Amino acid sequence: MVHPTPRPAVRPTVQDEVAAAGSELIGGPAGRRAVPAGGWWTPVRVIALVAIGMFALGMAQKAPCYESGWFSGPTEQYTRACYSDIPHLYAGRGFADGLVPYADRIPEETSGGMEYLEYPVLTGLFMQIAAWLTPGGTDGPQPAQTYWMVNAGMLMICAVVIAVCVTRMQRHRPWDGLLVALSPALALTATINWDLLAGALTCAALLLWSRSRPAAAGVLIGLAAAAKLYPALLLGPLLLLCWRAGRLRAFWAAAAGAAVSWLAVNLPVMLVAPEGWGKFYSFSQERPVDFGSVWLIISQRADTRLDSVNTYAAALVVLGGLALAWLALSAPRRPRLAQLAFLAVALFVLTNKVYSPQYVLWLIPLAVLARPRWRDFLVWQTCEVLYYLGIWYYLAAINGEGKDGLSTGGYQLAILVHLLGTLYLCALVVRDVLRPEHDVVRRDGSDDPGGGVLDGAADVFAPGAARRRPPPPPPTAFVDWGTSPGALPPAPGVSRET
Repeated sequence: MVHPTPRPAVRPTVQDEVAAAGSELIGGPAGRRAVPAGGWWTPVRVIALVAIGMFALGMAQKAPCYESGWFSGPTEQYTRACYSDIPHLYAGRGFADGLVPYADRIPEETSGGMEYLEYPVLTGLFMQIAAWLTPGGTDGPQPAQTYWMVNAGMLMICAVVIAVCVTRMQRHRPWDGLLVALSPALALTATINWDLLAGALTCAALLLWSRSRPAAAGVLIGLAAAAKLYPALLLGPLLLLCWRAGRLRAFWAAAAGAAVSWLAVNLPVMLVAPEGWGKFYSFSQERPVDFGSVWLIISQRADTRLDSVNTYAAALVVLGGLALAWLALSAPRRPRLAQLAFLAVALFVLTNKVYSPQYVLWLIPLAVLARPRWRDFLVWQTCEVLYYLGIWYYLAAINGEGKDGLSTGGYQLAILVHLLGTLYLCALVVRDVLRPEHDVVRRDGSDDPGGGVLDGAADVFAPGAARRRPPPPPPTAFVDWGTSPGALPPAPGVSRET
């Protein structure tokens, strides 16, 4: 149920001290007589343009590699921190030679054997479409660089979709999308791989759910899971929250839509090329401990190979899932969907046996929706940027025989910075769930603006928590709490958030 009380758009420069301080670059915080953006310059259009600008800056950061670094030597693409999988995989996965993904085997340079494409089906289709759009094939000028440019154009559309969906998901908080658009980690990692495709489909699914269209949302979740596996994790929070709210019919509609769309994409490839289709899943299972994970630190410190890492990681995910179930069903107030979705994906990221730097793209929109506070978001982003630099300089040291780059100990420190930054944000989200008065989204009396059928619903099953309907909004749905840089809205039970 959508909350019946309309609310004016929240102005971050009034409610967030960091946003207020940053606004000095464009004239300062919004005053009491400020009017909502009108005409052509709506929040959606402004944020879309900012997202395009930041994406272009990220592309410019890759310019040294575009000119020479990707193929000129073993270390330049790392010392300049401009590495991307995309140009290397144009020839390395057979697209330059016209091979058909999943049906044709690809020669492996390292082993001399033959293998299949190790990406999910929808991502493979995305890669193939980009190859079709790349002019000249192997005979064109700089074909791999051109392939990267084509992919960058397609991925830019995905980045804008993500920013726009976040902007529109919580109607009275459109400017939260600016956090996505200005994300430095998004700009740096957007064109490393194809993760933005799954991110765009996931955010579109959440937008449809927020509009109380669970079946359509489920279809997009299934398509997102056909591009990258992590979006399937969203079904867990949906089940828990719909169970607590007595809205299981909406969950089953979403789950059925996800199953149908996932099968519609995967089944044809599964039937025609079963071995090629299964490569992604066998590769994920057999992949050893790799860069960025806590398991790599343990393996390097203990100087041993962790052969049972899949078991350990699965056990931690199960334990973490049980903790999330307890949180969802026992919190004093039903968590917002974005909060539980962020925690579920973060759990997977923290326990996984690999953390590629572009995996931060999975979390950025969920983090913004779960905890739209500029200070906390920027602290986390700083940790992710430090990890982004750390992995490339570590690879420079490995490939350059230790002449340049980061030592093993330094890289382990970079991994810890990433892990602690993500845990910091998780801790704040958990606190917001357990103490709802700290949740800035709920400060004006909202329940779950992105929750769709969950918004304003009464609890039906909540062991350990009082069954109740969310409290009504205060008499004044929106209050201007002042225009000074440090001004923050009062929350029920607390005088000011620090």
